[in-house]
Amino acid sequence: MARLRAPNGCPWDLEQDHQSIAECLVDECSELLETIDNLDMDHMKEELGDVLLQVVFHSQLAKESEHFDFEAVAREVNDKLIRRHPHVFGDSSAEDSEQVLHQWEEIKAQEKKNGSQSNNVFKNLPPSLPALMYAVDIYKQIQKQDLPAGSLVDEDSIETLTNSIDEETAGALLFEIAAACRRKGIDPESSVRRYSRAVKSETEALASEGD
Repeated sequence: MARLRAPNGCPWDLEQDHQSIAECLVDECSELLETIDNLDMDHMKEELGDVLLQVVFHSQLAKESEHFDFEAVAREVNDKLIRRHPHVFGDSSAEDSEQVLHQWEEIKAQEKKNGSQSNNVFKNLPPSLPALMYAVDIYKQIQKQDLPAGSLVDEDSIETLTNSIDEETAGALLFEIAAACRRKGIDPESSVRRYSRAVKSETEALASEGD
């Protein structure tokens, strides 16, 4: 990658910056997810390499601007794994996966507290999350923090669905909703994202009133 970005390297690679290749990362991750869904191990190996290439590319760009390099990226995640697994690398203990996840979240929360995390009741969710993932994360935070979700979240309806749904049914329902949106000229991604943001805003407002 350093050679591709060198003065006599590839003209296309030389023209790129973090923003111009951001969409490539989304595309490569989507292709990787498809191989995971299909358990297509041969192509999974290839797609993992393509995702890794994006990490290497961004790292090289950062190195050229003297921010960090690939080694720093690897060291950062290595340190994080050690820090968040004290039951393996330290003196803590965790008997099962539930305790591991609880400990992980506590350590993560402390890291954010020591950093630049905002005081919002929600953690800083990546704004470019796919809409369904964004919705899941919003509801996850409502559950974890026992937040007042307000009128936009129908817990009775959610409970009814929870008791009757399985993976195949969920897939069918989501597909049918997507198809109905297509017929109606509605963008389902935008709809879910807007509604999730409305839930987030109302929840934050209600939580602020309770403080």
